[in-house]
Amino acid sequence: VKGLDNIEPFASALARWRLGPVLRSDQFAYLQVDITDKERLFSVFSRNPETDPVDAVIHLAARAGVRASVEDPRSCYEINVLGTLNLLELCREFGVSRFILASTSSVYGDQGTGPASEDALSNRPLSPYAASKSAAETLLHSYHHLHDMDAVVLRYFTVYGPAGRPDMSVFRFIRSIVEGEPVTVYGDGTQRRDFTYVDDIARGTISALNLRGYQTINLGNDRPVSMNDLVRLIEDAIGRSALVQYQERHEADPSLTWAEIGRAHRLLSWSPEVTIEEGIRRTVAWYLENREWARKIT
Repeated sequence: VKGLDNIEPFASALARWRLGPVLRSDQFAYLQVDITDKERLFSVFSRNPETDPVDAVIHLAARAGVRASVEDPRSCYEINVLGTLNLLELCREFGVSRFILASTSSVYGDQGTGPASEDALSNRPLSPYAASKSAAETLLHSYHHLHDMDAVVLRYFTVYGPAGRPDMSVFRFIRSIVEGEPVTVYGDGTQRRDFTYVDDIARGTISALNLRGYQTINLGNDRPVSMNDLVRLIEDAIGRSALVQYQERHEADPSLTWAEIGRAHRLLSWSPEVTIEEGIRRTVAWYLENREWARKIT
């Protein structure tokens, strides 16, 4: 397995922690590469293509974050769309026939009151981030159609867990409550998210390598939890009360994310195994174990 990451400065401490265990494996090689740098990408694909060819690409790289994309849409598009195009072009050039794209529940926009199926509208995004991921999905379909590429779009629903993104609610809430700082909740806290534990996401992603043709599949927990309930779960896991401060809800935030996961069960024999309660306990334990450096990440 070759793992490519540019390790952006804001995530460097988390990236080093994530890399630590896998770097000890002789089955893994890390390469510091930015997917917007096509020349560096080319060097990866062209290195010993006959004796060590690329069999498949699992494309997890992205400039993520709804609010960040509103503030800097150009960077979001350069990475999420042009970066994806670079990877697809190299797959075409080097005959890589399997491609998995990590997409997002954000493509569903304001999905209403029930779970979103993969056939629901995905062309009414609420943010540049969601629009960029929808564009990446469309690109992948065209390469599947034109170049006989097996392609899978996996729409992830609010992934969380140890060493998770520091801008997301689970990390922010845990850090704030442990450190005795106010917890900021946008809106009234009744908005719900389908929090999905990272181990379940990883298991579903690897399973998707076995699929052929073109597929779009939701990976979610199928159990939305409100922001207010998330705070309570974290309070219980830490054993400390939160000081909650409510702020105006951002226009790019949907009121609900909720995955219909029947297709994942049928095609991947996949269903989530880690409950939100257990996942929060594991994530809190990770934070406390790594608190000395993790608390400095904001």
